[in-house]
Amino acid sequence: MTTKSLGNPFDGDKSLIHAKTCGCPECKPGDSTPSISLDLKPSAGQQTVADEHLDSEAMMDRAIEGAVVRSVFGHNEHSRRAFMKMMGAGTAAAVLGSVFPMEKAKAAVKESLGKLEKTKLNVGFVPITCATPIIMAHPMGFYERYGLDVTVTKTAGWAVARDKSLAGEYDASHMLTPMPLAMTMGAGSTPEPFIMPAVENINGQAIVLHVDHKDKRDPKQWKGFKFGVPFEYSMHNFLLRYYLAENGIDPDKDVQIRVVPPPEMVANLRAGNLDGYLSPDPFNQRAVWEKVGFIHMLTKDIWEGHPCCAFACSQQFATQNPNTYGALLRAIIDATQYSNNPENRKEISEAIAPKNYLNQPVPVIQQVLTGYYADGLGEVKNVPDRIDFDPFPWHSMGVWILTQMKRWGYIEGDVDYKGIAEQVYLAGETGKLMEEMGYSAPDKTYKTHTIMGKTFDPDSAEEYARSFAIGRV
Repeated sequence: MTTKSLGNPFDGDKSLIHAKTCGCPECKPGDSTPSISLDLKPSAGQQTVADEHLDSEAMMDRAIEGAVVRSVFGHNEHSRRAFMKMMGAGTAAAVLGSVFPMEKAKAAVKESLGKLEKTKLNVGFVPITCATPIIMAHPMGFYERYGLDVTVTKTAGWAVARDKSLAGEYDASHMLTPMPLAMTMGAGSTPEPFIMPAVENINGQAIVLHVDHKDKRDPKQWKGFKFGVPFEYSMHNFLLRYYLAENGIDPDKDVQIRVVPPPEMVANLRAGNLDGYLSPDPFNQRAVWEKVGFIHMLTKDIWEGHPCCAFACSQQFATQNPNTYGALLRAIIDATQYSNNPENRKEISEAIAPKNYLNQPVPVIQQVLTGYYADGLGEVKNVPDRIDFDPFPWHSMGVWILTQMKRWGYIEGDVDYKGIAEQVYLAGETGKLMEEMGYSAPDKTYKTHTIMGKTFDPDSAEEYARSFAIGRV
């Protein structure tokens, strides 16, 4: 196994953020991608990093050393490398070793993690920016830091991701936050207990309309429109339905909502098969680039901080492989927190752009991840939190999703909102693990949320589901 990301953390010439199969310009000088009209500066500097070959125990030692060093520098790679070059690797290691019991830490971590039941894993992803932590953890070495050899497999759409997960072809997968709830309940598929220990992204979606509809910015003008969403059990579907209904449009009677795989959104918009869509990026930005659509609004303006995509696996996988599951979740949390830092977004854009990942021009991805973007209406917007990354799976988010599934007839009968949310969304366990890893986590798992100016109280879920003028209950 090549382990570029596990270079000596005390060496200022070694990068800790790149690994095998990395397709970024730093690791593959000379690679290029098409440019777009909005010029965003690419990351500077290109260098190659020599591979290292380590056994599993040496990999874990190196990973722990790297984690300690990164925590000292707040995960700031630039500061770490500058300091190590100034001090020298030997001196820096000695200084840190004099104040931190490194060997005891290694022993404690190894004891707590235990022997990995599996090291070779297959993790599915749909090629969208919402999956950023799951994707970038591969080229940037986050899986390797925890002794895992992960293959990330590009997946055509959500039905495929669901079916391959149910069949056990994927050990874990990128999913939409409603999916593990639906799969556990048997909504749209055979019932199988799935768990969601981590949210991948918050915000990060948009409503896009065809350029011919620039004069129809009022949703009340949308009767008869055809809209695309990526999956029935998606935040995209439920947010679009919520937005339409709040504007007096019945999503089942006044418009058509079709399931369209994200990579096919732009082509269907261009062909006139869709008047608009609520989709994950980069396909909102890609529609602007190709001059076939414009961004009507970001979904953060519907619900600031809403969840979208998630990391999930079957309960069976976690139970049968507890140490492997723990290592995988640690890698995901680490990658999500790294993605959360705006300073890392341009670098991440380069890492996830290649064909085996998103297959998109770097500037398109940068516009999404940095929030500095063209809206297709002649303006350049600066919205740094257009997309953000926070792994904490609030139970109250799960409850809200269940109320919308009930509202629109996807589930029927009595619903144990909190019971199901707590079974699937592992907020308590994830919070404890985040704190163990040195990250801050909320001290509660429920809170109120504001959607289009209205407060959702998870303690009144059934009443909330039945409170809307437009709905199926």
